[in-house]
Amino acid sequence: MPIWLQTALLLSLSNIFMTFAWYGHLRTLNSKPWVIAALISWGIALFEYLIMVPANRIGYTELTVGQLKIMQEVVTLMVFVPFSVLFMQQPLKLDYLWAGLCLLGAVYFIFRS
Repeated sequence: MPIWLQTALLLSLSNIFMTFAWYGHLRTLNSKPWVIAALISWGIALFEYLIMVPANRIGYTELTVGQLKIMQEVVTLMVFVPFSVLFMQQPLKLDYLWAGLCLLGAVYFIFRS
């Protein structure tokens, strides 16, 4: 499996954990004190770091730091949009498309030779 694909898959998995750590408590722990939400979020974020660090180490064998960062931003949007619509029950907005197009521009410039 190519390095960029391994990296993208691991970053996707880690981003799922991070998105739930950052935003999931807004729906599921809204009635709990913020300290409880923070502790649970930190526990979830631990799994994110256990996946993200190896993903970046693997990716850095062939990608630059800038390429890793832009890849992470693309993955973030790809994970956040379905999370926002399906889990948080937010409306699907055309703004997500425009943001995605802007990220495509970032991908082009950071990955061009």
